[in-house]
Amino acid sequence: MDTMRGHTRAVTSALLSDALAPLRASPARAAILLDIDGTLSPIVEHAADAHVPETTRLLLITVSRRYGLVACVSGRRASEARAMVSIGAISYLGSHGVELLRAGWTEAKLDPGVEDWVRRIREFGREADTSDLRRRRVRLEDKGAIVAFHWRGAADEEAARAAIDAVAARAEAAGLRTHWGRKVLEVRPPIKMDKGEGIRALLADASEEIDAALYVGDDTTDLDAFRTLTELVAEGRLARAIRVGVSSEEGPSEIAAEADLVVDGPAGVQELLAALIAE
Repeated sequence: MDTMRGHTRAVTSALLSDALAPLRASPARAAILLDIDGTLSPIVEHAADAHVPETTRLLLITVSRRYGLVACVSGRRASEARAMVSIGAISYLGSHGVELLRAGWTEAKLDPGVEDWVRRIREFGREADTSDLRRRRVRLEDKGAIVAFHWRGAADEEAARAAIDAVAARAEAAGLRTHWGRKVLEVRPPIKMDKGEGIRALLADASEEIDAALYVGDDTTDLDAFRTLTELVAEGRLARAIRVGVSSEEGPSEIAAEADLVVDGPAGVQELLAALIAE
């Protein structure tokens, strides 16, 4: 079976059941993979204030009891992602896939190829955290192997973005990589690290026999996960993959273009979770 490529559409509650039928038919052999910010949790001005609504959390708990593998995939550190979702029975891929915190583990495991870069990334963040950035209300977020610069809510977002453009130029001159998201710049090590690679490794190491997977996301970083699921189907590693885009005013147009299904914001994700467990 192939992916649903070429059949992108906004999905109503009435259509969700049919769309998810391949997963619901054999839940023990299916993986449910979800982004957090903008997907499970609404986007807020300050990332530290984000939270997963209790209704969503309870639905996800029921999903975790029914499906073979359930994981949240986040740009946040894995421990922060778990604290935010507050479900210990599922796994977490943090820092865009290079950090794994499996269900039941007390500590996350960082990809060995990234460990040596953590100190350099943090040093860059400290050096870049100038009085000018603080004056412009640019906020830094330590993600371990990544340092993020947020300008959402700055008094003058255009001026703040210009200051962050200069930070990006310095990062690239220093041999680091930059990645732009929704009013955020991430500075990363110059190695491959994305949600797709993290998912590939997670599925390869899964103790469960997984032959179908669903991924839900709203931002540019989630496109890597979409594309990896497509590749896994083409390679014969998965029989079925469903890529769900979460619509938003700020989200990239590529999400809807590459998704198989589109739901309306975190509220639509709640409907999706409910459809996964409907009798």
